[in-house]
Amino acid sequence: MATTDRRTATLALAHALSAAEHGLPVIPLSATKLPALRSPHHGETRPSGCRGACGQPGHGVHDATTDPAAVRALFAAAPWATGYGIACGRPPHHLIGVDLDVDAEGRTDSVAALQQLALQHLFTIPPTVTVLTPSGGRHIWLSGPPDVAVPNSAGRLAPGIDIRGAGGYLVGPGSVTAHGAYRLAPGTGTLPAAPCPSALLHLLTPPAPPRHRHSHPDQGSGLIRFVLAAGEGQRNTRLFWAACRAYEHGFGDALAEALTRAAVRTGLPAHEARATIASAARLTATRCEPPG
Repeated sequence: MATTDRRTATLALAHALSAAEHGLPVIPLSATKLPALRSPHHGETRPSGCRGACGQPGHGVHDATTDPAAVRALFAAAPWATGYGIACGRPPHHLIGVDLDVDAEGRTDSVAALQQLALQHLFTIPPTVTVLTPSGGRHIWLSGPPDVAVPNSAGRLAPGIDIRGAGGYLVGPGSVTAHGAYRLAPGTGTLPAAPCPSALLHLLTPPAPPRHRHSHPDQGSGLIRFVLAAGEGQRNTRLFWAACRAYEHGFGDALAEALTRAAVRTGLPAHEARATIASAARLTATRCEPPG
């Protein structure tokens, strides 16, 4: 491993240990922002519902821990990790992440969209931890009540606003990805994650939509076009958004191969596209499964 890579990995571990010390469960991430450890069930013919009961690492957010020895063991098993993820919805903070994306073409203003929601539903975002992303977006950290499981969503509140809740994770500040570093917004690093306003919490926890098991032949064609239109720096984000939508509406498995082909046509490696789709499947599954 090159000296720079070694330094990045060492800093990632240090940041992860610091987060764990503050009660935030963490996992190692690769430069693609995906969990760094491969699933121990990747060669199995049937999808595995294991969430770590097998005792092996590689179960994504289900590996997240605050135990320093366990954190070190996870990073030792993934020396290529350049960052860390923070599991949302877990005690003691029950973190909710409001991810405000930036559209490279300037067609989506997620900050303005959040402000409009706040005006419409009469809430304000209190001062809280805010993480700046390499693309110019930001992650707003909020704390949820222990008895409410906030589902993950992509663009459901408004275009460009993604929510990380139970079963999801946020890229931690200090992480380095292929597109740059995540860093704390000035003046927010010493703040606690502020309680989520009740009006916003109500918007984040609607009844789960019905899952339709049978789809029209044309269903998903718009999602394929959305992926094909991805520009440089958007491919993974657009693919993840489209896959989340497909799985939320019950035809994710049927569309997975077509989504993979579309992503490959935009220049994304096939293995990375499949990993992104698998991540979307795991995140959206938390809507209908009891917490593990």
